[in-house]
Amino acid sequence: MQKNKPPVLAIVVPCYNEEEVLMITARELTAVLLGMISESLVSMESTILFVDDGSQDQTWELISTMHKTNRHVSGVKLAKNAGHQNALLAGMDQAKNFSDCIISIDADLQDDVEVIRQFILKFREGYDVVYGIRSQRKSDTMFKRQTAQVFYKLMGKLGVELIYNHADFRLLSTRALKELERYDERNFFLRGIVPLIGFPSAQVYYDRKERAAGESKYPIGKMLAFAFDGITSFSVKPIRFLTTCGFLFFFISAAAGLFALFQKMNGYTVPGWTSIVLSLWLIGGLQLMAIGLIGEYVGKVFKEVKKRPRYCIESGLHRTALQQKRTSETPLRTRLRSSRKLS
Repeated sequence: MQKNKPPVLAIVVPCYNEEEVLMITARELTAVLLGMISESLVSMESTILFVDDGSQDQTWELISTMHKTNRHVSGVKLAKNAGHQNALLAGMDQAKNFSDCIISIDADLQDDVEVIRQFILKFREGYDVVYGIRSQRKSDTMFKRQTAQVFYKLMGKLGVELIYNHADFRLLSTRALKELERYDERNFFLRGIVPLIGFPSAQVYYDRKERAAGESKYPIGKMLAFAFDGITSFSVKPIRFLTTCGFLFFFISAAAGLFALFQKMNGYTVPGWTSIVLSLWLIGGLQLMAIGLIGEYVGKVFKEVKKRPRYCIESGLHRTALQQKRTSETPLRTRLRSSRKLS
């Protein structure tokens, strides 16, 4: 990017069954993007890249329609559902080829799109990474707020550097994206990897909103699985905790054995069927838990060794250079009117 030239921005939006909210999302993002173009904060070639993560509804058809009527809308369709993190990565991999920076945002519009302007201002100040931080979580349930706090605190105890109350609403420069390419992991946890890059970063605070339409694609089960995946992808401390428990129970068992021997030598024999059974259940449960946790780590190694692709792109919708040139000749006021028609 030339010093005085507005940067080319790509807004990456992963989508999974988002037909109910997609048109609203496109309208809001287009308005913000055109506003920044009119202020010369970003280039005319900036785009909104929707990534269809194997949706079962009309998400891709809507993206295709918007692509025909809105020059700033592009799309990528994955061959099958690859998961939120991989869909986000697919969009970033595509966007880095034609942009100076990318902003990732979910399609549900719970993240404040007006903050995007502040992201760009921070980028123009020289920051390679800008984190969107939730100033409050009033839109979340009590359970979700409490579990989120426990998760962030637990990750901190395990030595994993996470940005508190930050999800996947962030800006990354092309330089940061190229550095991110070096993290060739199959168990991809972006929230933990991005802080490892270490480039200059800034934080922007915003109020999280209610979902604009549709239902959440992250129920409790998926959230817990996501949290567990993040923990086991970045820390071996759970394994060390199990090792410590093993030694602890060994010493307790040894002490119990010595006590039983002492009782036997003194002629005290007390029936202990209940205590024996409870002990067996306790030790057996701990062993199964330990085996399961170790198996989780072995499974992650198994995925890493196979080196299978994280995602597969079925098709894409991108503007050609000729189309971009023709559309760039259209006055901004005309494009603003067309964006309103989109809504």
